[in-house]
Amino acid sequence: MVHDPQLKELAGRTVLVTGGAGLIGSRITACLRRLGARPVSLCMLDAYPRHVYRDLFGVDAADPDVVVGNIQDPGVVKKALAESDYVIHAAALADVAACTRRPMAAIHTNITGTQVLLDAVAACERIRRFVLVSSASVYGNGNPEDRPRPCDEYRSVRQLLEAVYGRVPPRFHEYSPLRPMSVYGNTKAWGETQTALALGAVHTSFSVVRYFSVYGEPQVIKENSHSWVVAWFATRAALGLPLHLNGGGRQIRDLVHVEDIATATVRALVAPRAHNETINVGTGIPTSIRTVAELVAERYPGTRFVETPMPPGDPLGGYAATHRMEAILGWRPTITVKEGVARYASWLDKTPEAIPAWLRAESEAATV
Repeated sequence: MVHDPQLKELAGRTVLVTGGAGLIGSRITACLRRLGARPVSLCMLDAYPRHVYRDLFGVDAADPDVVVGNIQDPGVVKKALAESDYVIHAAALADVAACTRRPMAAIHTNITGTQVLLDAVAACERIRRFVLVSSASVYGNGNPEDRPRPCDEYRSVRQLLEAVYGRVPPRFHEYSPLRPMSVYGNTKAWGETQTALALGAVHTSFSVVRYFSVYGEPQVIKENSHSWVVAWFATRAALGLPLHLNGGGRQIRDLVHVEDIATATVRALVAPRAHNETINVGTGIPTSIRTVAELVAERYPGTRFVETPMPPGDPLGGYAATHRMEAILGWRPTITVKEGVARYASWLDKTPEAIPAWLRAESEAATV
């Protein structure tokens, strides 16, 4: 990737990464450093215990390029933006369950914070491109038009999908109607529209990257969350706890390793064809939650499955249409789900401190 002529444009440039201390943000900043860029992280450092940021994500709060502050504060944002050439906006309350429990917190961070940043970017003439991190959550469960039609050329595809998944999961195109079914998805849909309105008015180049299901080391689970299924399943299996299959595990996800996510996002900063475009970032391969559980169980023999109810706002899901991503970014993901699950399990076995104390306590209580 370092030898890609487009990416050489980033050498010596300063890139503001909001949420730069989180899982995805820290992988993006590491990618930028490898390209010779100077990433500046604006973050709150409040989503995880400090040792997670330091020991697992590799974020040093004392680093002068780590700005600890609130994206809702115009003064903090303006100062962080002052020397920047590019912006990647990854800061968000990104947990679907947390947004459902605390919608006002989601609005403050994902809507008010985004507007504060957009105002500052619109007033800053030196910004070459703004990349908004969005989510496949904006699609919800899709609609019938997202599914292969029952004509002859699609009949075998439909039959295969029905045989494997028990239904025909939708393939989401960037032009598919947005039908968010969670607070989180709704805030992301708003962010996409507002980015186009705010930056289009001042002719500042922007790109929207819609991430599908992100996973991979060094992801760490959060209490009372149902996101990050690979990390949840692997962590529970490592402790001998059963895996909860919400709704029987029939949901479909397009799982994208976080290293591939970071690469795609950085490419969106400089790809000429990404100007004012919305781009799915996925593999184009549907994977059921039950399949993820089975892949984890291969690494931890004896793992039990328990069927549990579907939580609010959890879509049945679908998978990405990737032809636009491949054409615009000149790239596609490289890490398969099977490889990615194995990598995560191996990392977790070597990094026991990634297992939170509250889940260890649950495991110990279950054995009493």
